[in-house]
Amino acid sequence: MVRFDAAHKAVHYPPDRRFRIWIRPSILIGLGIAILSVIVAAWIEVAVAGMPPVPAVPQIYPNNFAGPHGFPVWVRYCHFFNFLFVMMLIRSGLSILMDHPRLYFNDGCTPGSEWIRFTPLKVPRDRIWTAKDDARYISPLVGTPGYRHTIGIARVWHLIDVHGFIITGIVFIIMLFDTEQWRRIVPTSPVVLLQAWNTFVHYATFHLPPEPNGFYGYNALQQIAYFTVVFIFGPLAIATGIAMSPAVVNRFPWYARIFGGRQSARSVHFLTMFSFLAFLVVHVTLIVMTGFARNMNHIVMGTDDLKPIGMYLGFVGIGVVVLSWIVAHYLSWRHPRGLQHALKSVTYPMQILTLNRLQPQQKYTEKEISSYFWPNGKMPVREDWKRLAENGFESFHLKVGGLVEKPVELSLADLERLGEVEHITMHHCIQGWSGIAKWGGIPMQKLIELVQPKPEAKVVAFFSFGEALYGGPYYDTQSLENVRKPQCLLASRMNGERLPQVYGAPLRLRVENQLGYKMVKWIERIEFVESEKLLGKGEGGKNEDDEYFDLLPNI
Repeated sequence: MVRFDAAHKAVHYPPDRRFRIWIRPSILIGLGIAILSVIVAAWIEVAVAGMPPVPAVPQIYPNNFAGPHGFPVWVRYCHFFNFLFVMMLIRSGLSILMDHPRLYFNDGCTPGSEWIRFTPLKVPRDRIWTAKDDARYISPLVGTPGYRHTIGIARVWHLIDVHGFIITGIVFIIMLFDTEQWRRIVPTSPVVLLQAWNTFVHYATFHLPPEPNGFYGYNALQQIAYFTVVFIFGPLAIATGIAMSPAVVNRFPWYARIFGGRQSARSVHFLTMFSFLAFLVVHVTLIVMTGFARNMNHIVMGTDDLKPIGMYLGFVGIGVVVLSWIVAHYLSWRHPRGLQHALKSVTYPMQILTLNRLQPQQKYTEKEISSYFWPNGKMPVREDWKRLAENGFESFHLKVGGLVEKPVELSLADLERLGEVEHITMHHCIQGWSGIAKWGGIPMQKLIELVQPKPEAKVVAFFSFGEALYGGPYYDTQSLENVRKPQCLLASRMNGERLPQVYGAPLRLRVENQLGYKMVKWIERIEFVESEKLLGKGEGGKNEDDEYFDLLPNI
């Protein structure tokens, strides 16, 4: 167990750690009917026509075999590394999921509209309930790094491991089609569908079909299962992950709509994870049932015999994967800054060259504005902010200084005279929820033109009246390049009204190619500086300093 100080213990190890899965009854009923229907159909077929034949698979006769067989070393290594990366992706993904433990098929994320939730709590209506309040605890035995509000480090593991997952997949696909091995898992005739159904009928009626020797070939159901995992689940997991990128969705809104919307993509992303787990359970069960030692020799040693060496080495491999979870947990809590910097070294250069170049151009209609918008962050408790709030921020003046030629102090009326614009955009929170709203304010480009930054000014720092999760004034930074982008606003209005206090009054930032924590609420002042390294702990923001978030969260 990790030793936390009082502030961190209150966040990471809350007294309420209940876990509950709730699924919308209509979905459970529909799923139950679908599963029951195919099982009943199998039993009816057996009752009426008898057990369907499962065609002989020639590959089970080694002496007559002429096609691809065995498991080359590249298959065996890809098998191990895929298992290693998928399990870490699942564990880190569960930690990310629990920071907003609700899944939707709508982009508004209104409480009660979710199709599944992993929390016993319903959102209270008699008080402010933030998205941070809604996050749940997950045991480090299940998730990496575990505990509550560890999404920063969870994202580090998720985004690093996805590189390994993709590289392994690319190597596997290239080698698969560079050899004859593709014939083992790619169906070449529609007859395989009938054969797969006949095989399923055997399983559904509690009969084991004749099992081919997997060293030489698979039955039709196995072939379809492997094909689905390799060519559907893997690419779908990657594609839906990209569909949750604010940089991509806000530049190409049509891309998320391929999956039914940003939140539908998140739901499908979760379902692919569940599908990987379901496949793993069935896969391992059948390996044990159909000759564990021989099957382990196939995939570990590349031999077709009953010697125990493959089984022993297989257990060692599983032990290595479990050890990787322990090492990841240790690194997460003992060297989080090193992990944060490791991710930055891997992703930051690529994002600068790719995702960060995308110019936000999304357009939503008034009808698409979300009826509910999750509040987040700690409301300011400073007396000066409370006094300003009492008179509707009429006496508020935004201070803009630092490395500028013309420092200014501007009231809300002064800002409005610079020329307000409005955009209806989708907000993407790092926790996973989204919401569509109309934001009104001045483009940051106009403020930049007014104050005239000096040549050495490369970064803009936004300081908040509010506090960070672990205390201390909240702040964050943006590159000068990013605040010049289209739709980057210093917003004072939301949905046609003055910005409500809970959503960041008097001012909040809107940067539509990034995640929400970069959009500072309750802005007190703005400073132009040479580098983010000169502020706080030098990571670019309070969440980056204390929770190890990304400096540039385009995804």
